[in-house]
Amino acid sequence: MGSLRYQEDFEEEKNSAFTWEVQANSRSYNSQFKKKSFLCWQKKKHQSNVICTAKYNVFSFLPLNLYEQFHRTSNLYFLFIIVLQGFPEISTLPWFTLFAPLLCLLIIRAARDLVDDIGRHRSDRIVNNRPCQILVGKSFLWKKWANLRVGDLVCLHRDSVVPADLLLLASTEPSSLCYVETADIDGETNLKFRQAPPITHHELTSPRKMASFQGKVVCEEPNSRLHHFVGCLEWKGRKHPLDSGNLLLRGCKVRNTDTCYGMVIYAGFDTKIMKNCGKVHLKRTKIDRLMNRLVVLIFLSLVLISMGLSFGFWFKVSEFKAKHHYVSSSYMHSVASETFIIFWGFLILLSVMVPMAMFIMVEFIYLGNSIFINWDVQMYYEPQDKPAKARSTSLNDQLGQVEYVFSDKTGTLTQNIMTFKKCCIGGVIYGPDEDEDTPAKEDPYLWNEFADRKLLYRNSRLLRTVRAGEDRLVREFWRLLAICHTVMAQERDNRLVYQAASPDEEALVTAARNFGYVFVARTQDSITVMELGEERVYQVLAMMDFNSIRKRMSVLVRNPEGSIYLYTKGADTVIFQRLRNKGTQEWTTEEALASFAEQTLRTLCLAYKEVDEAVFEGWRQRHQEASILLQNRAQALHQVYEEMEQNLQLLGATAIEDRLQDGVCDTIKCLKQGNIKVWVLTGDKQETAVNIGFACQLLSESMLILEEREILQILEAYWESNNNEPHGKGKGHWKNQFLPHVKVAMVITGEFLDQVLLSLRREPRALVHSGNVEVDEPWQELDEQKTDFLRARRMSLMWRALGIPLRGTGLAPQAADSSSSDMLCVQRERAFVELASQCQAVICCRVTPKQKALIVGLVKKYQRVVTLAIGDGANDVNMIKTADIGVGLAGQEGMQAVQSSDYALAQFSFLRRLLLVHGRWSYMRVCKFLRYFVYKSLASMMVQIWFAFYSGFTAQPLYEGWFLALFNLLYSTLPILYIGLFEQDVSAERSLELPELYVAGQKDELFNYWVFVQALAHGMVTSLVNFFMTLWVTHDSAGPISFSDYQSFAVVVALSGLLSITMEVILIIKYWTVLSVLAIVLSLFFYVVVTWVTQSFWLFQISPKTFPFLYADQNVLSHPSILLVILLNVSLNTLPTLALRVIYQALKKPRPKEAEAAPSEAAAGAAAEGPQLRRESRGRRSSYAFSHREGYADLITQGTMLRRAPGPDSDLLAHEAHPPREPPPGVSEAPRLPRTLSVLGRRRQGRVSSEDEPRTASSCATVDQRPARQPGAAQDAGSSPQPLPEAPGKASRWGVPPPPRGTWPSSWRRLLQPARRGPPDPERSARGEQ
Repeated sequence: MGSLRYQEDFEEEKNSAFTWEVQANSRSYNSQFKKKSFLCWQKKKHQSNVICTAKYNVFSFLPLNLYEQFHRTSNLYFLFIIVLQGFPEISTLPWFTLFAPLLCLLIIRAARDLVDDIGRHRSDRIVNNRPCQILVGKSFLWKKWANLRVGDLVCLHRDSVVPADLLLLASTEPSSLCYVETADIDGETNLKFRQAPPITHHELTSPRKMASFQGKVVCEEPNSRLHHFVGCLEWKGRKHPLDSGNLLLRGCKVRNTDTCYGMVIYAGFDTKIMKNCGKVHLKRTKIDRLMNRLVVLIFLSLVLISMGLSFGFWFKVSEFKAKHHYVSSSYMHSVASETFIIFWGFLILLSVMVPMAMFIMVEFIYLGNSIFINWDVQMYYEPQDKPAKARSTSLNDQLGQVEYVFSDKTGTLTQNIMTFKKCCIGGVIYGPDEDEDTPAKEDPYLWNEFADRKLLYRNSRLLRTVRAGEDRLVREFWRLLAICHTVMAQERDNRLVYQAASPDEEALVTAARNFGYVFVARTQDSITVMELGEERVYQVLAMMDFNSIRKRMSVLVRNPEGSIYLYTKGADTVIFQRLRNKGTQEWTTEEALASFAEQTLRTLCLAYKEVDEAVFEGWRQRHQEASILLQNRAQALHQVYEEMEQNLQLLGATAIEDRLQDGVCDTIKCLKQGNIKVWVLTGDKQETAVNIGFACQLLSESMLILEEREILQILEAYWESNNNEPHGKGKGHWKNQFLPHVKVAMVITGEFLDQVLLSLRREPRALVHSGNVEVDEPWQELDEQKTDFLRARRMSLMWRALGIPLRGTGLAPQAADSSSSDMLCVQRERAFVELASQCQAVICCRVTPKQKALIVGLVKKYQRVVTLAIGDGANDVNMIKTADIGVGLAGQEGMQAVQSSDYALAQFSFLRRLLLVHGRWSYMRVCKFLRYFVYKSLASMMVQIWFAFYSGFTAQPLYEGWFLALFNLLYSTLPILYIGLFEQDVSAERSLELPELYVAGQKDELFNYWVFVQALAHGMVTSLVNFFMTLWVTHDSAGPISFSDYQSFAVVVALSGLLSITMEVILIIKYWTVLSVLAIVLSLFFYVVVTWVTQSFWLFQISPKTFPFLYADQNVLSHPSILLVILLNVSLNTLPTLALRVIYQALKKPRPKEAEAAPSEAAAGAAAEGPQLRRESRGRRSSYAFSHREGYADLITQGTMLRRAPGPDSDLLAHEAHPPREPPPGVSEAPRLPRTLSVLGRRRQGRVSSEDEPRTASSCATVDQRPARQPGAAQDAGSSPQPLPEAPGKASRWGVPPPPRGTWPSSWRRLLQPARRGPPDPERSARGEQ
């Protein structure tokens, strides 16, 4: 798996070459590019936009399906026997006795595969026939997605799905921004922004200009890197750089953008999301693979037995010819030839030891259990009207053997809905009102005409304090939430609507809105807030954007009174280090944060301070100098921000709940009790993933969370221990004793995963760096550097707890050649997987779709366990296809995961019932079915071997031909079919109450080699009893009541065997119903009826050779003494077996519960000292989590995302406010609306997808390195501060004039009027005086 991954990486490196050329509006130019297909054949280099995820087509179905089916050893075996039966000289059974069942089996499996593939074709057809507008001539016409080609220009409207990977050319948003939602790709509903290149933004302003656009894009070959794209646009003799921020990926949905235009770069299977989907793998269960091996063993055993019996014939026929010379004329061939023929005759006769009926019935059992999953009302999700669906019918038994569950986070574990739950202001916790039990309670926010009526948070005490306006901390708390953010406000349907880059910010700003602090509008350097009905405009002096290193966001504003304030929100770990002093309020807030963390709420700390004018002027100058540096600009700006963000006063903290899906915690807890390990693989941030890990109880406070440096040193120690051991003894040295006494969790990132699994071929350097060596270490804040000694202390404690000597070597051996490089790669992969498998929880953050599949593949490769992957987005498709079982959640965000899955669910909580009930039942039923079928086949058919010793080894069948043909089809089918479909050892409720029962499937306890040998022995003993007891009783007997003749003897043995296996099925059935009784009765009834018909006189008259057993059963059963012999045989087969099982159950020890070992004191101490995921304060972890995306502050302070009125002579793109959802008939041109002409001051620094790169926050130099206007400052760079014009009616010269009332929406003006009617509010007057 690992080497395969590195080969794919190598291919992607080759694909990074800039050899992909696409010219706009020129299909003839793009079609000239060819690539090698097979030998000297070539095909078009650029794919069409047609998607086909199906496995078969009309021409390939039959050969490909037969090829897949004959990969099963059993089918090859049956085909081989059928070929042998075609030779009359060696055939002992008619050829159609096996050909008809084999044909039936192939048709059943082919029909199942065909139905599954027709569903894929249907979904592909729906996707390919989606409508979109393509530029044809000089107008945009409605076409199908399938008609798209690279180079085509596409028009998209609000809520449209992007049909291919497009280069964004222009949009109706300012500066040609385009907001997209990637929920269909990664399950996240956060808005991401993309921006068109400046050249196309300014030039392509009408359909006529777009029709004449002949730009050529030269970029990298198609690859699977979702967040990486490098290329250039060649147009009018100039080259313009392109990156991932200019690219709209297939599957994204356009949001908050009326119209946008793009050029197709990659289409169809060349798109990045399709490159990440992976290949369709043929999935087979562990039992299926075991049965293949057993068929081979049985076949080899039959060959040996046939050879032994043939040698017996060799000696027997010689003796027979010597004594009976008068029959020698009937043997025309030599003894060797006759022996050779007899060998094949025995092989055909004994072929029933591998009954084809078993494989046919297994298909019906799989189908029946799949239908039961579809019919389960407990897994029906009524809000979305979505039942569970088994899309694959051949993996049900493997649902009962899962050991690892790999889950996505967003949309799978969570609903991605943020709700404001609690807050702490000035050390006082304001939770929801306890008496709020009735949903019909009056809305407390009716007094606020801007309230959205959706806030569920209720606290009457806090609301009274807010409306009174006397508490300064409360005022500043809500004011901070209304000012310090990057939310945009718009009017939609006469209502104020917020557009937020993350649900966290929207929840906070909405909470402030309902409490009377309403964010109304913003400009490039101002923000307007309605504070309890009073309009206040703040001048924005600087915005210090959030990123994952700073973990905070700050806004420096000047209020209408002229004072300068800094408002900061961020993680408690960084805010508390920057407070002016720590008193009672701060300690109380820390206790509140600890309480919020225990409730797994996402927290933010809020702080502010007043800034002196002289201090601000000096800081502004340093900020300007740092922003125009050409080297180390990011670090310089961070240091400048650090100067300002000191001596803060704590306001309080907010607590937001990231809603989990219903039942997630109980499901994970139940799965863990069933010895199923749950790993979370997500593309989200580490803080968010860890917070969700605690929320769903995957992580606990007592766990020791390994950091990356510690993981590296553990892996190095593992490497050294393996190398120091003798050859073959070091492998898996820690597998059973690594971390035996401490509960450990692992939280890693995708970047760290690449570092751990680094290919030595690509970079033959040290395998593992020590904790003292820094390689490409990102810039860290000064406060984080102070915790190095804590990390060292924690690492020492952890190593002592693990009993491993601390190493400081720093370097591991290097690879000498290619073979040793491969071995080292395998060693590293194995070490990482074994370490991760010993952890109680593993969370992988910031992983790509390919990395998700890599992790699943590594666990499958080195742990040899059954894996299950569950997700809801297109980024989970590769993981779902790689896992042994793929489960897709049919959420509201898309169906890509469902279409590639084996099982479709509506909620994660249904996974518990799918595995612990249906999975365990299916595994138990199939195992019982197989064991019983092996037993009954040997019990009834091994008598053929014993009979050969008394028939001169002539391969003569003992039983009647019709008994042989109908034994597995009628006489013993229904009871075993009942077991495979309806058997239950415990009820569904009991299965959920006792998840420990699931362990039996993980350990293959119900069907393995030992169980198979037991079934062989049991069947052999039964056949011995039936044959030799009957033979002993009939020895030297004669007369009318004797059954020593051939036919009577065969009937007694056959009936003894049938009743013995019927008694066995009665003993093993635990779930008795009317159906079980009916199945047993009908089986015996079929035997009586069919035997009476086949042994009747009128059929004997028709064909004596076909129906030779005339009245044989009737003659035998008419004598009571013979019935006693049959009863004796059945009793000898049943009673000892029953006694042994009773004794075994009495002596069987109950399964010990795997008690979780308590962590040692040293390990607990190490866990308490964790500086990365825990705060310095012992006993409390930080529950900070914020999903804000970096870069929006730049867009605001530059004015890039702010609308302005268009100039009178601007060349405009028109569009409809509400484009038609269905393609109109005929040719239609996409209408346009005015678009603002906004000139980019500079190109965006960094790519949108690189959230963790230190950005220049709100200021950066222009491309030509000239001082540009600083977006973070109020004045232009290099100019002296100019006094702002005084606002009319304001006394202070620092007042910022609000936007003219005429530019405000009419609905807002109407909302503002009532606030100024009636008598003045004394509380509001007092607040104004303050």
